[in-house]
Amino acid sequence: MAEAADFQGTSASPARRWLRRTGALLAGLPLLAGLCQLSAAPSAYATEQASAQAADSGTVSVALDTLSPSAPADGDTLTVSGTVINNGKQTVTDAHVGLRVGPELSTRSAIDRTAKDSSDLQGITGSEVGGKYAEKFAKLTPGVAEPFSLSVPVDELDLGDSGVYQFAVSLSGETSAQPWEQVLGVQRTFLPWQSGEADTKTRTTYLWPLISTVHMTAETGSNEQQTPVFLNDDLAKEISPGGRLDQMLSLGKNLDVTWVIDPDLLASVDAMTRPYQVRTGGTTRAGTYQTVAKQWLAELQQAVQDKEVVALPFADPDLASLAHNGTSVTGSLSHLKEATDVIANTVEPILHVKPTTDFAWPVNGAVDPSIVKVATSAGADKVIARSDSLQETGGLPYTPSAARPIGGGTTAVVADARLSTAFQGDLTKASATTLAVQRFLAQSLTLNLQTNRQRSIVVAPQRTPTASQAQAMAEALTVLQSGDWSESQELTAAATAKPDPAATTKVPSRSAYPSSLRKQELPRSAFAQIATTQEKLDNFKVVLSDQSRVVTPFGRAMNREMSTSWRGRATDATGFRGDVEAYLDELTDQVKLIKKSETKLSGRSATVPVTVQNNLVQGVDHLVLRLTSLSPKRLEIGGDAYTEQRVEVSGSRSQTVKFTTTANANGRATVVAQLYTEDGQAYGAPVTFDVKVTEFTATVMLVIGGGVLLLVLAGFRMYTQRKRAAAREAEEESLDEADEAVSGPENLDSAEDRLKEESGTRPGADDPEQPSDPPADTAAESADPSGTGERVDR
Repeated sequence: MAEAADFQGTSASPARRWLRRTGALLAGLPLLAGLCQLSAAPSAYATEQASAQAADSGTVSVALDTLSPSAPADGDTLTVSGTVINNGKQTVTDAHVGLRVGPELSTRSAIDRTAKDSSDLQGITGSEVGGKYAEKFAKLTPGVAEPFSLSVPVDELDLGDSGVYQFAVSLSGETSAQPWEQVLGVQRTFLPWQSGEADTKTRTTYLWPLISTVHMTAETGSNEQQTPVFLNDDLAKEISPGGRLDQMLSLGKNLDVTWVIDPDLLASVDAMTRPYQVRTGGTTRAGTYQTVAKQWLAELQQAVQDKEVVALPFADPDLASLAHNGTSVTGSLSHLKEATDVIANTVEPILHVKPTTDFAWPVNGAVDPSIVKVATSAGADKVIARSDSLQETGGLPYTPSAARPIGGGTTAVVADARLSTAFQGDLTKASATTLAVQRFLAQSLTLNLQTNRQRSIVVAPQRTPTASQAQAMAEALTVLQSGDWSESQELTAAATAKPDPAATTKVPSRSAYPSSLRKQELPRSAFAQIATTQEKLDNFKVVLSDQSRVVTPFGRAMNREMSTSWRGRATDATGFRGDVEAYLDELTDQVKLIKKSETKLSGRSATVPVTVQNNLVQGVDHLVLRLTSLSPKRLEIGGDAYTEQRVEVSGSRSQTVKFTTTANANGRATVVAQLYTEDGQAYGAPVTFDVKVTEFTATVMLVIGGGVLLLVLAGFRMYTQRKRAAAREAEEESLDEADEAVSGPENLDSAEDRLKEESGTRPGADDPEQPSDPPADTAAESADPSGTGERVDR
């Protein structure tokens, strides 16, 4: 970035001071030379060693752990503390630690150069600030760290006009090989000095990101409550006291920042406030951080009240990967739209604040035309870029405001690269944090002194700062927001501020996109796999009675598959995508056909049962079961080669569907059962089984028919015989009744005659004839019927 100050000299007052110090040093050179001649001249070896040592970074390392205040004002006392370590092999004697103030650094690039050579002895400038402010050491033993602490009134530093001054802590001493005082170690930093309140203050917007990696899976417990399943307990550790996200929240709530939040993080922590499961090896266990999650969300709700909240699309999708590798895969952009649409149903219900949703944030603010096009395709009209991507080409002598209209109604909000990258790297050591804070403040003050123009500057740090990086950021912001050259501003205000007409608005070409970032992008195969999962989900959801139980968790899981957090974690990303697809396959397989063994048919027609099993919690419908005969000439299904029936099965139930079949010939016929959705898409695996047909011949049917006829005739004969016997019995009973009716006294003679006849005597055989009786030629024949079995002679 071009700066006018790169071509300007230092201010008049510091220059005069620097000349006075240099003149004093030159005036003392003759005296110093005479003293050297009086003493024994050092050996050639010592001289060679001294020259070699002067070229390196020093024998003693100096660590600057604290510098307070970071940006001193009139009347302050500057306190510096740290440690020195003798890294050489010889003991350092007559050592002391002193403070040095160098000339003013009036350009941002000069600050960069000084920071790069912060411990190089060759670059040391300035003289020590009064010997009485030094700390002495009789000796420094090799490898032993010695602490120091120095305090000096700011007035003693002889600072002039407002600006950034070189500031160094040096260790001077001597060794047996070099028995004269020399600087053996140094640590440079910067001292921002604002003399009074600035005439024009920089409006600074600092983004405070609450973003994490992917934590939730697509899985939900097989119950009505849909218990979520987490990959691990990493999120619980981040929000626990002392964790990274706990630190971000605790520090950010005391700062005037713009919160940038991933809705997936909120959804994940909110899910932890209720029963949830955590993967452990091949099983899951109950999560136990509900209390921690509730407390963290409660503190966040309080922290963002009356603050600006910018919500990114769900799961923070990788816009560059999507633009470079995903747009050629059908449906990829629709996932970005879904990730944007779900913001309203996630952030506001949890945080109770209405978020701003029209910002897109590509990785590291690196943009090209395709990234801008994708970023704005889901409704965003502001893209957060960075000045090392959207670089100035017009030779501006100052850093312009962040807002740049780049065409099509889109505004690029260009974050300052130097300020945005100030807190990267390992900041676990106090000395590293101190240097980062001083450099950030120096860049901010120098930027403000470039011009009298009112400018809006945006700082977009790394997406997931570590706890130590967050602490350094908070320390610098605390100083900046209480200083005299900067004032806080929301991101929306920075984006709508009046653009600098001389600032560049040309988006760099695709070829200018950093190769280091391109290597970390999701490949096209990732988006192809996401498309495959979506296709399977579309086929599955149409059979469900409650689609939301599956569509919602899998939709969010596919958003997570596109997350920026997978950069640098290609293996983990591949595993996550595979797990999502495998779990969907597992759910789909819960609705299936039960395998069948060989079925036998003994006759021309019969029914074949096929069972559909549903092991899901919810019911399924809109399914069609088709049964197809591969040998329709031998076996017909419903009078044709195939037939189908609609299927509806309740949750955790099975249903048997019966099909009518007709056999035309003996033998085996192969039958295929297949489920289909109502739109004709095959669902699940088919079930194939054999049907063995045993058809009866005409002869067999004739024999069976004859046997049946004989049985009928035999039954009829038995029926007629029984009917005749019943009639005879009825006749005999009627005769008996008649005999009883005529058995009175007037019939005694007749009865007596019958008895005699039965005994072999005839009436009147031995009696004398009566004159009145006519002569009989034959014996008299009885007119009564003969008894049963009685033989009657005729």
